[in-house]
Amino acid sequence: MPKITVLPHATICPEGKTFEVRSGVKLARALLANGIGIEHACEFSGACSTCHVIIREGFDSLNEPEDEELDMLDQAWGVSANSRLSCQTVVGDEDLVVEIPKYSRNHAKEH
Repeated sequence: MPKITVLPHATICPEGKTFEVRSGVKLARALLANGIGIEHACEFSGACSTCHVIIREGFDSLNEPEDEELDMLDQAWGVSANSRLSCQTVVGDEDLVVEIPKYSRNHAKEH
């Protein structure tokens, strides 16, 4: 099973976290199931960019993004060449290192 390492984020995961998941699961669901409160304003439909993450290691093991995901990433804060929407990202067979950006475009958080 691949290991996911989430880098520290000031509010969502201050200490960082490492856990294992099955290949084939959506990254956003894996994060939430392991206590990482990633934002997901569109309920995983890929219609916003609030679940934007940067894959620091393991990017090439992930599924290819669809055009719609790439369009939504254009609206994300701090997007990079290794950015993905975690709700559209399927975990492959390799370990991942994930960074959650400091900001998102979500103006109405439900915390």
